[in-house]
Amino acid sequence: MKAVILVGGEGTRLRPLTHNTPKAMMPVLNTPFLVHVIRHLARHQVTDIILAQGYLAPPIEGYLGNGSQFGVKLSYIVEDTPRGTAGAVKNVERYLDEACLVLNGDVFTDLDITAMTDCHRQRKARVTIALTPVDDPTSYGLIETNADGRITRFLEKPRPEEITTNMINAGTYVLEPEVLTQIAPQAKVSFEYEVFPQLLARGEPIFAFPSSAYWIDMGTPEKYLQLHRDLLGGQSCQYALTPGKEVIINEPGDIHPTAQIKGPAIIGARCTIERQVKINGPVVIGNGCHILEDSVIEDSILWQNVRLGPGVSLKSCVVADNCCFHAGSTGEAAVLGNNVTVPGNYKLGPGSRIEPGTTLEVKGK
Repeated sequence: MKAVILVGGEGTRLRPLTHNTPKAMMPVLNTPFLVHVIRHLARHQVTDIILAQGYLAPPIEGYLGNGSQFGVKLSYIVEDTPRGTAGAVKNVERYLDEACLVLNGDVFTDLDITAMTDCHRQRKARVTIALTPVDDPTSYGLIETNADGRITRFLEKPRPEEITTNMINAGTYVLEPEVLTQIAPQAKVSFEYEVFPQLLARGEPIFAFPSSAYWIDMGTPEKYLQLHRDLLGGQSCQYALTPGKEVIINEPGDIHPTAQIKGPAIIGARCTIERQVKINGPVVIGNGCHILEDSVIEDSILWQNVRLGPGVSLKSCVVADNCCFHAGSTGEAAVLGNNVTVPGNYKLGPGSRIEPGTTLEVKGK
């Protein structure tokens, strides 16, 4: 079975992180997010993968190539204009001659794809939709089913009084090719709002595949940070720190013996961690970072080539490539795009979102 991964979105909810970096290429544990998705598919013998692209397409192909290094075959189809989730798959229809998997490109999941595809075939379904339970369905697409698992109702972003189940659309589908023939070419069409409800209204066999496996939509900086907490905390079967190796330091690097590193933490290659630095996990530090003396990093993600001056303190922050914090500056629950400069003794409060290339200035100067 082929898979189509939808990676054409602009990632607007993740800005400023996605101004210069495609959402699918954002680092997760210092590896591009899309690599994790591809490896999960490969574990389920899904090795023929089409990437439906749009925004910032070249960096994805430039990094992944033909997919051979991951044991898969990758093809790239770029939309000229955004066409929605269904329109994007319609755009690659000529490459699909049998049932296919469709995956949203911002979901990290341990979903049992093999079991889902087997279930689809056994039920002779037209569409099978993965479902996952959430505490609050109001931000998602709620799906009701009957006792046989057949879907009976779709309700996108329900109001609290409309909630009848906590099972939502998990963003992974198995589709028969006939579904795509019913979508108009070149149109902007949504599976969630248009195609699936129309199929249901016609009485087509649409089934659910409920799963309690780990699942998260990393579409916001807060969820992106939560994904790292979850992975470093062992909540996904795809990644688990070996007991006794809760701190992973990639060589080469230079870690001062007085630095205090409390895991879980991953420190990339070519990093310099100077004296009396304190790192309190969960923390991920990318390649080439330089952390000067007496700095403190807690519950944060640093991308590549970030520099922290003496006495910098970061808590629950996401910092993109090539940012520089001067001495004594602090950040809490802040998100910085790449190439941001923070002056000395500057305080970034909760909710700060700093656009790429910004040089902040101390008030009054």
